Amino acid sequence: MSVNISVIDYGAGNLRSIRRALEAAGATVTVTADADTVLAADAVVFPGVGAAGAAMQRLNDLDLIAPIHEVVAQERPFLGICLGMQLLFEDQEEGSTQGLGLLQGRVRSLSSDVKVPQIGWNRALWVQDGAGSRAGDSGDFYFVHSYIVEPDNQDDILAVSRYGEVFPSIVRHGNIWGTQFHPEKSGTAGLQMVAGWVDEVRAHAVANRERVPA
Repeated sequence: MSVNISVIDYGAGNLRSIRRALEAAGATVTVTADADTVLAADAVVFPGVGAAGAAMQRLNDLDLIAPIHEVVAQERPFLGICLGMQLLFEDQEEGSTQGLGLLQGRVRSLSSDVKVPQIGWNRALWVQDGAGSRAGDSGDFYFVHSYIVEPDNQDDILAVSRYGEVFPSIVRHGNIWGTQFHPEKSGTAGLQMVAGWVDEVRAHAVANRERVPA
């Protein structure tokens, strides 16, 4: 079955590429800044680039913060990409910005021992099963970032990478997901990860529809 996925358009992000990746996985995709469209979707993707403060201000201007929280409260799948993953957390070191607060933890800058930002390919190692991969699997993905997340709950870490230090490259808590890398720019591995996530969205949608009385 097809699932309806809303990709949040707040004026930044590689929206065309993430749309193509989701459609390749069999999803019906709407790129939108409309709150009602976001609320009606089976799942939501938040692809983020740029500065944390500017992104949060734009979400606020578009009246999208409350709909995002409602989607998560209804336990529908939500995927944050790059800055979108960082904004899942509350405390942002960049400009002392407050994120969405959907996950517990903080965001801080990468170690000063490496060139920042990290731009290019790096390996992610799964430490738990998820999105079509098993613990111990690995793949190469494309990163562009200066900050990393530090979840309070280590069980929220699905995959890790190393760039001067080990950091979470995929997080998951319930139906909330985040990738520090850009799966839509990551070739075959990225498409496989997106397809695995869409499969989980599909399973979640089927389960929800089966619970609804005829």
